[in-house]
Amino acid sequence: MLELKPVCEKCNVSLPQDSTEAMICSYECTFCSTCVENELKNVCPNCGGGFEKRPIRISKR
Repeated sequence: MLELKPVCEKCNVSLPQDSTEAMICSYECTFCSTCVENELKNVCPNCGGGFEKRPIRISKR
């Protein structure tokens, strides 16, 4: 199962399970869309891969 990390690895902004701002690489490194676009230029600093929007997980209430 995909691990939904709760914060951006660069700026520590909160990325809850239903966040549409979360981006992941193929190794599940997790960053916010602002960091991916402005700081990382769509290249993961950990593995060198690109990013995609992370799927959301709707919590059961």
